[in-house]
Amino acid sequence: MSERHPDPMPLRTRDTFTILTGTVLWVIALAVVLLVVRPADPRPAWVCVVGIGLGLFGVGYVRRRDARLREASPTGDAVESEPGRP
Repeated sequence: MSERHPDPMPLRTRDTFTILTGTVLWVIALAVVLLVVRPADPRPAWVCVVGIGLGLFGVGYVRRRDARLREASPTGDAVESEPGRP
């Protein structure tokens, strides 16, 4: 029977940057839909608006989560989603 190896350390990711990039892409898609495509049906524009809203919600969620992780860590060495942030 083999010995169980310890769990690997969590990956350090740049969640805020990733979510903001996706949100900016939704903003660009909204501009293209409104200025270039000009659909008769408003649903494509609303899809873009919802994508922007969810992206902004995600940024707020990730920032609050990171703040809670920093507070919970007694040494301040909590795993952060933003490498390079103090």
